[in-house]
Amino acid sequence: MGGLVPARVSEIVFDCAEPAALARFWATMLGGEPVEREPDWAYVDPPGFVRMAFQRVPEGKQVKNRLHLDLEADGITDASAAAVRLGASLVGGIVSDEQGSFQVLRDPEGNEFCFCE
Repeated sequence: MGGLVPARVSEIVFDCAEPAALARFWATMLGGEPVEREPDWAYVDPPGFVRMAFQRVPEGKQVKNRLHLDLEADGITDASAAAVRLGASLVGGIVSDEQGSFQVLRDPEGNEFCFCE
């Protein structure tokens, strides 16, 4: 196949029903100021991370994500509780093995993410 394509990730885009609300959720989770460009598009630039953008789509989420964020947390229980207060939901309990521990959650629109330590 050839060499590398000269490209870089400029943003991660989430399809959703409420772009501004999801931008506010993730801004509170990771930092940065939510920006609503138009009713169908919002974004946040978390410090030290690529832009997270949210675009309105007509269809709802149907199945598990094929891609999710793993977020490093000093305390999974406390981080999970804070995320739930913001509108996230827990998926199962904390899973631990020789590699560490993680908790699966869903953001307010059902997109999965994990807190890891």
